[in-house]
Amino acid sequence: MKYWKKMSHQKIQERIELALNENVDFSNDTSLGYPASKLDDKVFYSDAPFLKDAPTLKTYVANPNHIGCHTYGSSEKAFKGTQEIEREVLRILAVDVFKMKSEQFDGYISPGGTEANIQAMWIFRNYFNHHFDAQNNEIAILASQDTHYSIPKGSNLLNIDLLQVPVHFENRKIDESALEEIVKNATDKGKKYFIVISNMATTMFGSVDDPDIYTDLLEKHNLQYKLHIDGAYGGFVYPFSNKKSTINFLNPKISSITIDAHKMLQSPYGTGIFICKKGLIENVLTKEAEYVEGMDLTLCGSRSGANAIAVYMILLTYGPYGWYEKISVLLMRTRWFCRQLDALNIIYYREENMNIVTMRADHIPHDLALKYDLVPEQHNNNNNWYKVVIMDHVEIDNLMQLINELKDING
Repeated sequence: MKYWKKMSHQKIQERIELALNENVDFSNDTSLGYPASKLDDKVFYSDAPFLKDAPTLKTYVANPNHIGCHTYGSSEKAFKGTQEIEREVLRILAVDVFKMKSEQFDGYISPGGTEANIQAMWIFRNYFNHHFDAQNNEIAILASQDTHYSIPKGSNLLNIDLLQVPVHFENRKIDESALEEIVKNATDKGKKYFIVISNMATTMFGSVDDPDIYTDLLEKHNLQYKLHIDGAYGGFVYPFSNKKSTINFLNPKISSITIDAHKMLQSPYGTGIFICKKGLIENVLTKEAEYVEGMDLTLCGSRSGANAIAVYMILLTYGPYGWYEKISVLLMRTRWFCRQLDALNIIYYREENMNIVTMRADHIPHDLALKYDLVPEQHNNNNNWYKVVIMDHVEIDNLMQLINELKDING
């Protein structure tokens, strides 16, 4: 690991204090031009004594605005201290987790994985518009039927067609014959450019796509494409559970990756992460944002710097080996749960390197699913699957309660 180290709470706190001191202090500095301030102290008590030991909460009160992209060009100097922490977080993830060369990435901490996925599609649509003079009706998004709903949302917003590829029911793998037929039909109808979304753990199944299935086919037909990895769920699990994974930036075909910190990393909701290779993000420059120092290359614009602080604290509290240990414990619990289901002859799907177990719905009474908050694939009478996600709070004792009830039902 080049950048990711474990750090004591005191050292983390000192680093964040230094960053906040480099930011504008709305209580003491004469700052007349910003349409911003700290949180209203008539409502949010900024002198609460516990804040000195709670850097994330202290940052929320200070209210730094991380508008723009801090890996490209200049940024608002009023918040330069916490912006540097955001860059440190992105550097850890891009270089140490996803094998990018140092300083060869752009990105930002977004309000969630949905925006990060849409950011990727927006960049690639504009890339094809700018570099190939492509019309929107010549561009298509390729993604599996298990892909997150942010992808059809992005398709609608960006006015480009989405081509959804069927997967095999039992193993959730992409149907390669169907993919080839879909691509052939698309090219026959004038599609020339493809934005590929490959999943590093789907939300419902935890299934991991093989991106080579897409890229090999598109290259066989000499078609232009850009490849985005949606690791919103799996990004903080799969690189640690599968040491042989090639789904990272060592693969020259991968252009960008989404990760969610508010899932496995347990940061506050509204914390997604977008990372891409250099030379791409400038395709979404909003030239009209002239009052913003630097360039706004993000979909959301203004965003809280406190989310960057939260991710920084979590990553450096654990360090890489502590995080690996945490993921190993969750996978141990997942394997235990699967062994119990095997003994009960309950059919389920599980990607071996992930901590999601998705059970066939015909084995699970509806009342039991409601009792344990099992999430259905569909909230209607056509539901085929219920999932269990082995998160930090889901211990074997909790899983055992469900298993015992399933034993009673199955005799």
